[in-house]
Amino acid sequence: MPPTYVKAYVKRGKNDAADAAAICEAVTRPSMRFVPNKSAEQQSALMLHRTRDLLIRQRTQLINALRAHLAELGLVAAKGREGLHQLVTIVMESCDEKLLRDARFACQAIVMQLHAAQTQINGLDKRIMQAHRVNADSKRLNAIPGFGVILSTAVVATMTDPKAFKTGREFAAWIGLVPRQNSTGGKERLGSISKQGDRYLRRLFVVGAIAIVGTARMRPEKYPWVIKLLTRRPAKVVAVALANKMARVAWAVLAKGESYRAPTRSGNAAAA
Repeated sequence: MPPTYVKAYVKRGKNDAADAAAICEAVTRPSMRFVPNKSAEQQSALMLHRTRDLLIRQRTQLINALRAHLAELGLVAAKGREGLHQLVTIVMESCDEKLLRDARFACQAIVMQLHAAQTQINGLDKRIMQAHRVNADSKRLNAIPGFGVILSTAVVATMTDPKAFKTGREFAAWIGLVPRQNSTGGKERLGSISKQGDRYLRRLFVVGAIAIVGTARMRPEKYPWVIKLLTRRPAKVVAVALANKMARVAWAVLAKGESYRAPTRSGNAAAA
């Protein structure tokens, strides 16, 4: 059971006896939700994703550190890969006198760590791609707009049993892509998204939705309803709403065991 659901049944204090009593009380509730057990294969797949995410964060830290150190010496480059490549070239060229010996030695250590992290990330990407190619569910999810290999394999590894959710909205709420409610007296008050559930999976859904928003701006005829929504709401709000829709479509594809079908003119996606 999620600890946050059991916490409400703790009467007073915090000790083992009070926790055990709260667990016994919570487990008898008919509406209590339980955490499903993942298989060893699913857990192994998630370890690939978590390790990759950790290395990407470390790579970002190394890049920021390299840029900050060189900026102190007046060596500034543009954003992106080209700018980073220019800074790495300056650091690794021993004939360049722009850097003192100690500064060059320190920056070279960062560059070597950066190369090692990138090599490990590439290796993890290959392992994830291999798992994607032999998984039918992952390949079906990859056909949904905004999905890719990373998001498809992460959903398959995280969602133990699609039928554990009654509807796609429950799956979206489990990820944390539904508005937070503060309703009372029959009056609904909806706020920002709840941000409950899996933070990593939620971030992947939002990133995929942002990619669709960018594509819709370049090709309005492909996503007319997204363009229509952009005229009334900010881009980030549209991306979160689109991420919610992507989650519901993903649940429908996995729960029904069918393939994705492109949305009709009414704008509703379905599984075929």
